[in-house]
Amino acid sequence: MLAVVVANARDRELQFEGRRFGTTISELQKLSTWLQERAVQEVVMESTAQYWKPVWFELAGHFQLWLAQARSNRGPRGRKTDFRDAKRSVSRLLSDELILSYVPDAEQRGWRTFTRTKYQLRRDRVRLQSQLESLLEECRIKLSSVVSDLLGASGQRILRAIAAGETDPARLRGLGDRRLHATDEELRDALNGQPLPLHRKLLTLYLQRLDLIEGQIAELESMIADAMKAHQDSSNRSAKGNRAMRRLLNQLAHAAVRKRDCYLQIVFKRLSPRLGYAKAVWAIAHRLCRLIWKVLHEAVQYVEYGPAVSALTLKRRKQRLVTQLAKLGYSVQLTPILARAGS
Repeated sequence: MLAVVVANARDRELQFEGRRFGTTISELQKLSTWLQERAVQEVVMESTAQYWKPVWFELAGHFQLWLAQARSNRGPRGRKTDFRDAKRSVSRLLSDELILSYVPDAEQRGWRTFTRTKYQLRRDRVRLQSQLESLLEECRIKLSSVVSDLLGASGQRILRAIAAGETDPARLRGLGDRRLHATDEELRDALNGQPLPLHRKLLTLYLQRLDLIEGQIAELESMIADAMKAHQDSSNRSAKGNRAMRRLLNQLAHAAVRKRDCYLQIVFKRLSPRLGYAKAVWAIAHRLCRLIWKVLHEAVQYVEYGPAVSALTLKRRKQRLVTQLAKLGYSVQLTPILARAGS
């Protein structure tokens, strides 16, 4: 049910006319016709879960629409009615007391749907990993203690072999990557469990679900890339404190600090001893945000300097080393080494 009131903003004392409407398509069309008959120009509604969206889509193009955050339209404690809330929304809109939400256009809503669906799938992957951990504990297999990523390439090869019936720890050890830090003895000990047929069946189902999730994530990434191709040289404003933007920058920063020979990784390693891991990652996220802004708004090209050391960095390092030696009681005079002739 929709509780709708109409008032004339020019009146000193607002006189409200109210009416109830349903939420089906035909009822929403009646609502739009009823508002147009009363020469309504602006419409304000509360952002209650997802229920405001059908109303918004039906009225878009006919009226100036405003979406108010529900907490900015709270009323006094006591008996609550929908029409009182509607009247309060109109009064507070006219007095600029409502906190209004930004509603993107249809194209941006599509982007948002893609990215939020991808985020939910990644959360499903994390939950699936927890379920796999629990199943392996029941099988007395300690795979996660010897591989850094249970669902990485090595972890998945070993899990699929276990699901297929492989029990020999030596053969399972051979499926691991050469870069694994665990010794052969540690791997054999961790993989020397006793999975039952029930465990193997469940493991097979979990791995099938993992393939489905990863396939859908890859498809969504392709869809997002296709949707953004037409906007390679433009961007949009993101309000301060936007949760989606924070999450995206955090993911980008974690990826950047793990990329070898990347300047951002060098900055992270320099900051982490002083700031700690979490604050250093957020410092990289802040720097990424500034870089993205410059690339999009000033049309500059990003140059990866890699592991190259700047003159300023060398100067600061020399000063730091001299200071440390001075604290140990040494007097240091720096003399540059001349390059050999012909070198």
